[in-house]
Amino acid sequence: MNNSLDFDLNRVSELTIKELKNKCSNLELKQELISVIKVLKKDSRKGVQKIAAKLERKIAKKEAIVTKWEKMQQLEKEYSQKGYQVIIGIDEAGRGPLAGPVVAAAVLLDPQNKIYGLDDSKKLNLTKRENLFKQIKAKAKVGIGQATSSEIDKYNIREATFTAMKRAVKDLLPKLQKQPDLLLIDGNAVIPGLTVEQESIIDGDAKVNNIAAASIIAKVSRDKLIYKYAEEFPEYNLESNKGYGTAEHIAALKKYGSTPIHRKSFARVPD
Repeated sequence: MNNSLDFDLNRVSELTIKELKNKCSNLELKQELISVIKVLKKDSRKGVQKIAAKLERKIAKKEAIVTKWEKMQQLEKEYSQKGYQVIIGIDEAGRGPLAGPVVAAAVLLDPQNKIYGLDDSKKLNLTKRENLFKQIKAKAKVGIGQATSSEIDKYNIREATFTAMKRAVKDLLPKLQKQPDLLLIDGNAVIPGLTVEQESIIDGDAKVNNIAAASIIAKVSRDKLIYKYAEEFPEYNLESNKGYGTAEHIAALKKYGSTPIHRKSFARVPD
């Protein structure tokens, strides 16, 4: 009935439930899947009905992901219609920890090369985050910047965050064919000292695709740095707490004191 399937839909009744389950488990989300579901639903076996229901859920999940992409692309689409051509999303990771740098990312997505599943990095599990990180690096233009713990102590976390964002933009610029004409920043403040037009968006990492992509790049990039620090300073269990002020981390600070990567200007970090 359909040459792209490895079984004949006219002979579904001749297959065991186990055989059907195996054959349907890796079916791609194409139009043919609708035909498969229709045939399976006509089979009176409960096991076959369960397979059909599972395939329907697979379609619904994919449709939800596509709908979310379109919704999170709406703001950029509106700006594009106004003439903006190079729209960059910017976010950071690591404002709150007691140790390690604050890392920022600037991302230019290709709307024609969609990356489904983008979201606030904090809402994604490790596997999804790292998978999306790889996709973003492969399909988008990415810039990364950081400000060290000593810079945070010197300037304060707010100014250090802006410094990291500026460095991310600077890192991105050579990779672009045109200069950016709009920066979309996660949060409630724009980056001081830049001439390019900016808009700050509260919870932008959950509302705008390119900001969500930046949040993932920043988070995973920072985590990779922290894993290296964890090897150098094993007493603080940084691999687990990522430098945040957990009870275990605070206890280690009281016992061992601070390290060069700790933020001395933060109240809970001893000099």
